[in-house]
Amino acid sequence: MTDSWTARLWQRAEPTYRAILMHPFLRGMTSGELDAACFRYYVAQDAHYLRDYARALAVVGAKAPSHTLTGMFARHAAETVAVELALHETLLPQLGLDPAALDEIAVSPTTTAYTSYLLATSYGGTFAEGLAAILPCYWIYQRVGAELVAQGSPDPRYQAWIDTYAGDAFAATVAEVLQVADAAGAELRPSEHERAVRHFETTSRYEWMFWDAAWRQEGWPV
Repeated sequence: MTDSWTARLWQRAEPTYRAILMHPFLRGMTSGELDAACFRYYVAQDAHYLRDYARALAVVGAKAPSHTLTGMFARHAAETVAVELALHETLLPQLGLDPAALDEIAVSPTTTAYTSYLLATSYGGTFAEGLAAILPCYWIYQRVGAELVAQGSPDPRYQAWIDTYAGDAFAATVAEVLQVADAAGAELRPSEHERAVRHFETTSRYEWMFWDAAWRQEGWPV
């Protein structure tokens, strides 16, 4: 693992991941002191994000080098809709949000930028580039869930979110994608390798920005 492609990718993202763990949004989840308005904002934006993330997964799968991988990413796209949006259907009413009214909530600048980058890279790049771009959402969430579950949260809404990403089923999904990434990374030419690494670093930073936008309850300046 120490010499694998994903291990080298993680080395590049490690400072961003450490900054994510220290962010007051996540620290507030484990302490229970996070303002519910921030979490409400986050869940609403995440619902917007997941729609385009599922599309990006489907596009990456369409470019996969084998029918088996195409099927895997199609399954993951379906699971994103079925599993994670089911969590939102539970959390949204608890937060005073009507799931049917999500389209009336403006998509934030950060959500717009992040999903636009994912879709542009998935459509315009190679399979490996698209895979590198979608990987942080899988991997960072799994790592964050594993880190936070040890601390827990006194707020049942935050604990439900933590449990979703700390579960064995999600860990198995991430392990499956990492195995695919290692195989893809081993075949890359130097120029494509550098592009893929840049995509991975960029979307890792977008993960930090997504939580930060929720912390600030970011809006459009004009």
